Amino acid sequence: MLLQPLPEPAAERAGVQLLLLRDDLTHPELPGNKWRKLKYNLQEARRLGHYTLLTFGGAFSNHLAAVAAAGRLTGLRTVGVVRGEELAQRPLNPTLARAAADGMELRFLDRTTYRRKQEPEVLAELLQQTGPAYVVPEGGSNALALPGCAELATELRALTAFDALCVACGTGGTLAGLVTGLQGAEQVLGFAALKGADFLQTNIDQLTQAATGRTYRNWALHTAYHGGGYAKLTPELRAFITQFQARHGVLLDPIYTGKMLVGVLDLLARGHFRRGSTVVAVHTGGLQAWAGFGGAPTPPGLG
Repeated sequence: MLLQPLPEPAAERAGVQLLLLRDDLTHPELPGNKWRKLKYNLQEARRLGHYTLLTFGGAFSNHLAAVAAAGRLTGLRTVGVVRGEELAQRPLNPTLARAAADGMELRFLDRTTYRRKQEPEVLAELLQQTGPAYVVPEGGSNALALPGCAELATELRALTAFDALCVACGTGGTLAGLVTGLQGAEQVLGFAALKGADFLQTNIDQLTQAATGRTYRNWALHTAYHGGGYAKLTPELRAFITQFQARHGVLLDPIYTGKMLVGVLDLLARGHFRRGSTVVAVHTGGLQAWAGFGGAPTPPGLG
């Protein structure tokens, strides 16, 4: 686990030590929070005798790519249910093409049916088509995802004391897991990558309740840094990511971590964090998403 100092002017003015946790470097093919969320789900699938993983995601889902890679690495069959009509997804974008290359069988659901994917009759019909499978929810966020994410807080604490952890949020599973791994006055700040993500407040409480039997209050959710919504890459966000890489030699992903760092630096400029505190931003990976945006930007002087 690598901790990288981020000597940002906003942090220096605020008197805050800002660090970047490079969880994107933890595994060559399954970096970041996706592997942590799958870890105990894979163990449970094997315990129950399943040889197929069935899961859900949008066309640019890092989760689908991660499950496909996990299936290839562990010898499990994988089925990915994709939101949207099949004709609209052909030819496959780079994320789905990578998943297919890793052996994932792709199935497509119209958006109306996809919204009902958790209803028993919809799920039963899918399983009738695919055969018995261990079902992993969209984004990988369930009670078994939390202990893998909680381990990140434990590993980090072995390296440094910290006051706040900052992480991007899609379905809320990573934040929920981190919350359960905190101690004392440590807090987690989540930065929603989706527009209209107020529902995450309820999701996170439900996840922690299911995993530990309790809810927590040592966290906060920020919903103003979505940059237009999921899978939206504005010129301003692309420029920020390019400039960040030029300053620190670190490429951020365009869907999650880039937006989170925009939010962290804005909160620093607003004096949100206590002077003298240590704030750790988590790079959760997801760099494969750049293929769907025409490739990652190259900062001046690095081309």
